Amino acid sequence: MATLVCFHAHPDDESIGTGGTIAKAVKDGHRVVVVTATRGEHGEYPEGFLAPGESLAQRREQEMAAAAEVLGLARHVFLDYRDSGMIGTPENDAPESFWQADLEEAARRVAGILEEEKADVLTVYDENGIYGHPDHIKVWQVGVRAAEIAGTPKVYETTVNRTAWRRQAQQMDNPPEDGPRTIESPLGVEEEFITTAIDVRDFVEVKKRALRAHASQVTEDSFFLTMPDEVFREGFGREWFIRRGAPSGIHEYDLFEGL
Repeated sequence: MATLVCFHAHPDDESIGTGGTIAKAVKDGHRVVVVTATRGEHGEYPEGFLAPGESLAQRREQEMAAAAEVLGLARHVFLDYRDSGMIGTPENDAPESFWQADLEEAARRVAGILEEEKADVLTVYDENGIYGHPDHIKVWQVGVRAAEIAGTPKVYETTVNRTAWRRQAQQMDNPPEDGPRTIESPLGVEEEFITTAIDVRDFVEVKKRALRAHASQVTEDSFFLTMPDEVFREGFGREWFIRRGAPSGIHEYDLFEGL
């Protein structure tokens, strides 16, 4: 069996972007490790959600532990950088933020985990961090360099299939204009640039339970949890990746092919 390391920016990103892939890999007997750059200290949360004296970082650490159990992770690691906030905010400039981290130093830290785990596969984000978040872009920068240092054989960029989203949106009664809006839209890339499609429809309930574990960020009235089950299954029942070094066009359906 192989070892998969998924590198993410904040708690909940692992469930949103790769939750189904993780659950499938675990069921297939692979070892899965998640590395999270920050504790998401600058995330938004409902008024009155935190207990007196509790910080969002503390709550999100607990939520991450709960999601890790749902997904069946073998290991989870926080890198302990500070959340860089949304693009263009003062938090981007904080010296302890992930956005300001020295690239080589951060990459060596991640490479150390890849080497320790003898990782066969690493996932990061696409070059634009899927939707332009500074911490997501930094994950791409750091992760790609870490894989070079560690010699990790296969590196995949998690993304959103913008083309598939438009196809599905056309079938909705009240479709959003161009996918769920977060920082900027559209999200992800066009299908022609994607190499790998993972069918995780059998794992969408696990993915949804993992999302619910991140209750400070994924509330019951969130986009993810209010859509009908069948729409969620179709919209999030496939997870999309760009394999670095592979020709464009979907031609791969398993992160572990060839290992």
